[in-house]
Amino acid sequence: MMFGDGPVVLPIGGPLYLQLKRWIEDAIKRGHINPGDALPSERDLALRADVSRVTVRKAVQQLVQEGVLVQRHGSGTFVAPETQRVEQSLSQLTSFTEDMARRGMAVRAEWLERGLYAPSPEETIILGLGAGDRVSRISRLRLTGETPLAIERASLSGAVLPDPLAIADSLYKHLEKTGMRPVRAIQRIRAANIAEDDAHLLQVPVGSAGLHIERISYLGTGRVVEFTRSIYRGDTYDFVAELRLGDTSNGAIRP
Repeated sequence: MMFGDGPVVLPIGGPLYLQLKRWIEDAIKRGHINPGDALPSERDLALRADVSRVTVRKAVQQLVQEGVLVQRHGSGTFVAPETQRVEQSLSQLTSFTEDMARRGMAVRAEWLERGLYAPSPEETIILGLGAGDRVSRISRLRLTGETPLAIERASLSGAVLPDPLAIADSLYKHLEKTGMRPVRAIQRIRAANIAEDDAHLLQVPVGSAGLHIERISYLGTGRVVEFTRSIYRGDTYDFVAELRLGDTSNGAIRP
């Protein structure tokens, strides 16, 4: 039972709702209530902690905003499930599917968009498209189990990917079959707050910390083949890079 048999003693200091918030957080850390467990009702919590329901509501709302609790319409408030962090190397150009398979993780994708469109000015410039060219767009929600990890939105020339519906599980595997798999890429990563629509898809509070990634991938000829913009959940994903000492022949300090 979350409260145990003894009296509820709120930590001292600050407004009552923050005291209650800290007490709930401590109960979760101590394992008195576990990920996926339901929180007592607002009324029961107020009676047990000897605070008003307004205080309970404020504490719970704060914890929901921070991702500690989740509210399900018609079901109640629950401790957020634990999320398994995923590491991805920045030193290899692999597809999401390949990278997760090497780690023994079962992943799947939910299609958000697939089709041929008139290109945006940005797509026209980056992909080197001409007048009348079409752009192939594919957008996917990436999940492991029931936990969303990332949203990927890729743009390719319609000449490179004339039929987006032909992709099965991996874009890179499909491009490999047609001799269009990229061999190098430039990737930019920056911190971002996740906007409302993406937050809903990723099942995180609006404004949560995320990683915004832009990747431009090239063929061996130097031709741009893919332009991808992705948003990753900051609480589930780590990017790891191996760093080596630079070329010492140009005056770099030797160890």
